[in-house]
Amino acid sequence: MNLMKSSGLRQDLAAGLVVFLVALPLCLGVALASNAPLFAGVLGGIVGGILVGILSGSHTSVSGPGNTLMAIVAVQIVTLGSFRAFLLALVVAGMIQVVLGIVRAGSISAFVPSSVIKGMLAAIGLILILKQVPHILGHDPDPEGEMSFFQPDRQNTFSELIQTIGDLHPGAATIGLLSIALLILWDRWTPLKRLGLPAPLVVVMLGVGMNLAFRRIGAPWQIGPGHLVQVPVAESLAGFLDLLQMPDFSQWSNPAVYTAALTIAAVASLESLLSLEAADKLDPKRRSSPPNREMVAQGIGNIAAGMIGGIPITSVVVRSSVNINAGGRTKRSTIVHGLLLLVSVVELPSWLNMIPLSCLAAILLVTGVKLASPALVRQMWHEGRYQFIPFAMTVASILLTDLLIGLLIGMTVSIGFILRSNVRRPLRRVVEKHLGGEVTRIELANQVSFLNRAALDLALDGIPSGGHVLLDARNTDYIDPDLLSLIRDFEHQRGPARGVQVSLIGFRQKYQLRDQTRYADYSTREIQKSITPEQVLDLLKEGNERFRAGHRLTRDHGRLVSNTALGQHPLAVVLGCIDSRTPAELIFDASMGDLFSVRIAGNVVSRKVLGSIEYSCAAAGAKLVLVMGHTRCGAVTAAVQLATSHESIERATGCQHLAPILEEIQRSIDPETLRVFDQLTQEEKEPIVNAVAWRNVEHIVEQILRQSRTLNDLVVQGRIAIVGAMYDVATGEIAFLPDRAVGLGPGLGVVDSEETVFG
Repeated sequence: MNLMKSSGLRQDLAAGLVVFLVALPLCLGVALASNAPLFAGVLGGIVGGILVGILSGSHTSVSGPGNTLMAIVAVQIVTLGSFRAFLLALVVAGMIQVVLGIVRAGSISAFVPSSVIKGMLAAIGLILILKQVPHILGHDPDPEGEMSFFQPDRQNTFSELIQTIGDLHPGAATIGLLSIALLILWDRWTPLKRLGLPAPLVVVMLGVGMNLAFRRIGAPWQIGPGHLVQVPVAESLAGFLDLLQMPDFSQWSNPAVYTAALTIAAVASLESLLSLEAADKLDPKRRSSPPNREMVAQGIGNIAAGMIGGIPITSVVVRSSVNINAGGRTKRSTIVHGLLLLVSVVELPSWLNMIPLSCLAAILLVTGVKLASPALVRQMWHEGRYQFIPFAMTVASILLTDLLIGLLIGMTVSIGFILRSNVRRPLRRVVEKHLGGEVTRIELANQVSFLNRAALDLALDGIPSGGHVLLDARNTDYIDPDLLSLIRDFEHQRGPARGVQVSLIGFRQKYQLRDQTRYADYSTREIQKSITPEQVLDLLKEGNERFRAGHRLTRDHGRLVSNTALGQHPLAVVLGCIDSRTPAELIFDASMGDLFSVRIAGNVVSRKVLGSIEYSCAAAGAKLVLVMGHTRCGAVTAAVQLATSHESIERATGCQHLAPILEEIQRSIDPETLRVFDQLTQEEKEPIVNAVAWRNVEHIVEQILRQSRTLNDLVVQGRIAIVGAMYDVATGEIAFLPDRAVGLGPGLGVVDSEETVFG
C-alpha cells in the first residue's frame, strides 16, 4: 500500500490521533501492572505503532503492549533477576516469532472457531465497560489497561466496582460523565458530525479544559496526579536516551532466558493472531490480513522492543477497535499513533500529564458498548446452541479470568461440541428407493475417527437381512484405520453372512477399498420387462418429490455411462416443451437410460413427434407416455397474444416456421378469454395463459390417440399408458391429470382406433 496516497488520509490522521490518546495510558498501565519501568510501556507502543505498523499486512490492527502478558512479564522479571535479562528473553522470543512466521505457523488462527472470536470481542467489550466505570468516576487504584479479573491491587473486577461507591472524585466523575454524554451526542446529532472533528479529541480537550478550571476552584474538585495521565518526563533528548535500556547479553547461557522466551513467544503469538482475526471481523471492508506476515512483523517488533528497553508487544483488540470506530481504514493510522507517541514523550510530556484518566476511560467505555452489542448476542443466539454456548462460555471465562485463559476455555468448549457432534452424528442414514429396490445409503462424515466406530457398527447391524447398503465416502477427508477394518470385515464377512450386499462409493485409493455398485440404479432389460405403466407413473411421482425436497438419489454417473453404452431400456417417454427450465431427467430425478425425451415448443404433436413416441414405445419398450406442459410457457403466451392479431405469426415473431406450433396451441383457447385479454395486467394474464397450457396438454393427449394407431393399439393391449401433466416452474411441482390418463385404471376409455388419421 502506498502510504502517501491522499485517499482517506484525513480519516487515518484523525483515527491515529484518537488511538494515540487512548494508547498512551494503556501503555503506561500495562507497564505498571507488569512491574516494568513506565517508559518501557511507551517504548512498546512506539515500536508497535511505527515498526510493526509498517511491516504488518493488516489495514486496521494496532499493536502495543499486550495485557495478556502482564503476569508473565512480572513473573519473568523476578525469575531472571533483572529487567535487562528479561529484555534478552524478549529478543529471543521475537526471533522465535519470526521463525514461526517463516514456517507459516500463523495459519493456526484459521482453526479457531468464529464463536470463540466473537466471544472474545464481546468479552473485551464487557471488560472495558466494567473496568472503565471506576476510572470514569475517579477511582484509579487499578492501572488503566489492566484487563484481568484478579487485579494487582488485590481486588477483582466486581469488587472494584463496589469500592468505587465510597471513593468518588467529583471533578474526575464530572469530566467522565460529561465525556460519555458528549460521545453519545456526537455520534447521533448530525450538526456535530458535520464539524469534521473526532469526538474523542473533543472529549480530551474538554477534559484538559475542565481540569485547568478545577485547579482554580480547588478541593474537592481539583484533580490530583493520581487521576491524570503520568508520562515519564525527560528534560532533554539526552534525558530521553538515558531512559533506553539494552539487554544483558551476559545472560545468553542462562536456560531460564530461553524458557521465558518460549513462553512469551507462545502467548504473544496467540494473542496477536486472535486479535488480528478479531480486527478483520470488525473491519467494515471485511479485508483479510496475512497471519504469517503478522507473525514476522510481531517478531521483528519484539526484537526491536527488547533491544531498546520496551515490553512485549502484540496486536491488541482494544486499540484496533478504537482505531476502526474512529474511522481508521489503512495502516497509516497505526503508524501515525506510533509517531505521536514518540513525539509526545519527547516534546510534550508535561501537556500529556494534564489529561484526566476519566475522559480517556469514557472513550474506552463507549468502545466497549459497541463491541458487546446486544445485536451480537442475538445473532449468536439465533445461530443455535452449538454456536451460542461456546460464545457464552468464552465471554464468561474471559470475564472471570483473563484473556488467555478465557480463550483456552472457550476453545476447549467449542472443540468439545465439535467432538460431541461428530460422535452423535458421524454419519447420515438415508433409505433410497432405486429401480432395483431399496438401498440404505450411509453417508460418512468429513472426519471419521475411532470415536465413530460404535455408531457405524450399529448402523451396519441395522441393515435388514437380504438388504443392500451403500457406504458413501465422497465427502470424507479422513477415515481412521479401525473404521476401515470394520468396513472391510462387513463387506467380506458379516454382510454376506446375512445376505447383505455392500456397495461403496467415494473411497480414496489409499484406503484399498474399491468403489462398486451392486444394485440397479438405472433401467435394465429385466426391470423394463417386469414393470407396469402404473408403477412407472409412481416412480416419476416419487422422483419429482425427491427433486423438490433436494434428496436426489446417489448415482455413479461414470458407471452409468459404461453400463448403458451397449443398449437402453427406457421406462417412459416425455413429450415436453423446449423451455430450458423443464429438463425431464432432473425434474423426475431419473437416471441415465430411464427416459426418452421429445422436446418441442408448446409440447405439440406432428408426424415427426409421433414417430419418435411410437419408436420409444413400440420398438424400445417404454411403458408410459407423459405429455408435460408447464406454467409461464412462452409458446402458449405468444399463441394467446397473437390469437386476435390481424398480423401474420411470421411477421409478428420473425420466425418462419413457428406458425404451425402456435396455431395448434390456439385450438385450446377459450374464445371468451380473448375479448378481455388485452385489457388485463400482466399478473391477471398469467393464470389465463396457464389455463390454456393445461387445456393444451389435454388436447395433445387426445391427439396422440387420434393420430397414432400404433400408440392407440398399445394402450388397448395394456402395454402403455398416456398421461398428461403440468410442471410449475416456480415450485418445481408436477400436477398430473388423472382424468385424462389413458390406459390406467377402469373407466378410462380409449379413443376408437377408426378415428386414427395416420400411424
